[in-house]
Amino acid sequence: MCRISEFLPVLLIAGSALLLAGCTSYYNPLDDYEQLEPATILAAPDAAPGSYPAESVARGRYLVSLLGCGSCHTDGALVGAPVPGHELAGSSVGIAYSNPMATSRPGVLYASNLTPDPATGIGDRSLEDLVRMIRLGIDQHGGETIPVMPWPAYANILEADAQAIAMYLKSLPAVRHEVPANVRPGQRATAPFVYFGVYQSRQR
Repeated sequence: MCRISEFLPVLLIAGSALLLAGCTSYYNPLDDYEQLEPATILAAPDAAPGSYPAESVARGRYLVSLLGCGSCHTDGALVGAPVPGHELAGSSVGIAYSNPMATSRPGVLYASNLTPDPATGIGDRSLEDLVRMIRLGIDQHGGETIPVMPWPAYANILEADAQAIAMYLKSLPAVRHEVPANVRPGQRATAPFVYFGVYQSRQR
């Protein structure tokens, strides 16, 4: 029997060629992919003085750095080239969440602009909207977001901490940056993306 591996993590991280046991040729399902080094440690940008308590905004900045929000929500960070001045302003590189071995046209999510720009960011969202998104993954229209945004891991975050994150985000300098629209599985993506997920072989 030919077996690839028990686990195949995919974030456009291509490993060395996999030798299929008992087969006469080499096969690497990731040959068509390029290995990238995403930028995983990014400092949260400074907030501007505003109407929210400075202690809460500082707490929010600390939590955003700790949770690594900038790794997805900063343009270019997913491909290892974060764009200066676009910290937390959304990504024009998406994250595919469908199994790349099953479909050539995966669903793709483009991380949103978290700065308070009224046209392309969170400028029209209330603190309550943002807290609901952080803790429950519910957007301003009442829809549940795909857990590429790891809101299930934030479900037990303290209300005060979620409020502090929201206050910090609303205090950021606004950056006008429209990210591409999300792509449903089976549709063709017109903007670049990387793969996200861990896939286990069905062969035992």
